Amino acid sequence: PRFFAELNLGLILTAFAIVAFKTPNHFAFGGTSGVSVILSTLFPTLPVGVFMWIINAVLVILGFIFLERKAILWSVFASFALSAYVSLFELFIPTDVSMTGDMWLDLCFAVILPALGSAIVFDIGASTGGTDILAMILKRRTTLEIGRALLLVDIGIAAFLYGPRVGLYCVLGLFAKTLVVDKAIESIHLRKVCTIICSEPLKVEEFIVKHLNRTATISRGYGAFSGKCVTVIMSVLSRREAVQLRRYAREVDPGAFITIVDSSEIVGKGFRGTN
Repeated sequence: PRFFAELNLGLILTAFAIVAFKTPNHFAFGGTSGVSVILSTLFPTLPVGVFMWIINAVLVILGFIFLERKAILWSVFASFALSAYVSLFELFIPTDVSMTGDMWLDLCFAVILPALGSAIVFDIGASTGGTDILAMILKRRTTLEIGRALLLVDIGIAAFLYGPRVGLYCVLGLFAKTLVVDKAIESIHLRKVCTIICSEPLKVEEFIVKHLNRTATISRGYGAFSGKCVTVIMSVLSRREAVQLRRYAREVDPGAFITIVDSSEIVGKGFRGTN
């Protein structure tokens, strides 16, 4: 249920951004949605949602022909679910006028919302479907980067149809989306790796286990300058827990040596699964 809920949350955020911010401004960057925005301009009788249904249906058929069914199961669901959410939002949100009246503000949300949605979906091991299916097919048979190729084509056509201003906004949105997706994925599971060397290691260990409900790895070492034997405590914690541990360690030993570094890839019991 949690996997299904997170997948749909990511798709809903992406669909809302397509209808509310991408379509009114003709922002053509981002796989099937970018192609659909362009086709909707060329054939104004049909909305973006209809073209997404058509394109995704063709991609799903190709996926079933060239890929194993198990490999594209969630991509097929995501493709049709995203198309359905786009069509649903089009019933309630006007797509011919900007929601904010500010193209720059629309661009920000056209980048942030799909990037956040993609980060949520990618983090659980799924995808938003669409061109991901085509990428999976080509990955098995060629070395072509279909995602990058489509994005470049989208931006080129957008600049031709809507003028250089929109084209440059699309270029800016493309780079911004790449950065935001990477940062969003990292921040979702960002943890603090804390290493402590102090004169009261037993108290610190007890605090970690009993108060923070975490564990730690204990190792022995010695100071290169002093030559004294020391106890090194290493524990992986959340931001809030790291702050609490730092404060406690400084209370019991004002001279404690503490290092805290960020890590977004923690795999193991209590964190991300190993399967």
